[in-house]
Amino acid sequence: MADAADAMARTGTAGHGPRAARVLGIDAARALAIIGMVTVNVGPVESTEPGAWFYLLAHGRASILFVLLAGIGFSLMTRRVREAREGLRPLWAALAWRCAVLLLAGLALQRLGHEVNVILAVYALLFVVAGALVRAGDGLLLVVAGLGATVGPALWLGLQVRADAPFSGRPPQLGDPPAEVLPSLLLTGPYPLVTWVAPFALGMWLGRRDLTDPALQRRLAVLAGAVAVAAPLLARLAARLRGGRVGDLSWELLLTDAPHGQMPLWILGATGTSVLLLVVCLALERRWGDRPLRPLALLGQLSLTFYVAHLVALAWVRPLPHTLLQGAAISAVMVVVAAVAAVLWRRRFRRGPLEVLVRAPWTWRA
Repeated sequence: MADAADAMARTGTAGHGPRAARVLGIDAARALAIIGMVTVNVGPVESTEPGAWFYLLAHGRASILFVLLAGIGFSLMTRRVREAREGLRPLWAALAWRCAVLLLAGLALQRLGHEVNVILAVYALLFVVAGALVRAGDGLLLVVAGLGATVGPALWLGLQVRADAPFSGRPPQLGDPPAEVLPSLLLTGPYPLVTWVAPFALGMWLGRRDLTDPALQRRLAVLAGAVAVAAPLLARLAARLRGGRVGDLSWELLLTDAPHGQMPLWILGATGTSVLLLVVCLALERRWGDRPLRPLALLGQLSLTFYVAHLVALAWVRPLPHTLLQGAAISAVMVVVAAVAAVLWRRRFRRGPLEVLVRAPWTWRA
């Protein structure tokens, strides 16, 4: 989960020191990601009521956006380490704390009755990967992202085809033996690292760019928009040529784009959409300043707190919702309450309560 500390959203002035101005477009995009995750998690995802397509537009995209932004945030936060102005030992100490907190929190939260696959545990492993790649070249980051989007899905599917049995998809939880937790996070769970490393590594690459540069924003918008449109169109074309549904274990799945299906076209399409949405937020800030985005950005700065709070709230309201209207109402209430709380909290405090917790205690004064 992205740290809401100031360093997590600084960019655009890559050579202007660690106290560069905060870019609220990144925070705003993070808020949109968490709002999308909330609406999907509240559900009902399987709704066929009129308007469901709009309500579920974030399904399979919001979480990809969140992971992409986590990668961006990591690169922004570790610029001094990457430039060898700081050593790796303090970074690994801080990452060890962050990963331990995220892992334990994710496994513990999975035990609640919210009916949500909690993403925090795989975040812990993603930050381990990030630490290993912190000084990797830009080309290697793109290779890792490309492998995660292509080889990762093939490996994920191939192991199931060979075993002639689909993965359970069961999320790990506190109390599971380590021999079950690690394979679930790496491969068999709802957020397998072998595929989710793709948007995270791309985010690390983006975090090294000057994202406030209008020319870069235009290039990213064109490329991301093309990928966001081409991927689902290719999946629709493949479905038409196939003339039927794909079995649970078939190599034809590689040409599908079902949300959270772990297949290349879904990863590419959702990542393209995520980059495009980020560029829109950055462009809005560049054009109109930070004032219009500030309420949304404040919510994004408390994303971890909001994410955990919505899981607790969902565990309380289940088995609701039963209808699309109920789901929209519950989602709206959660978002409004969270937004108001974020504004009030940030008037007095620099970081959210849980955002402080994931920071190593010896850095709390920083």
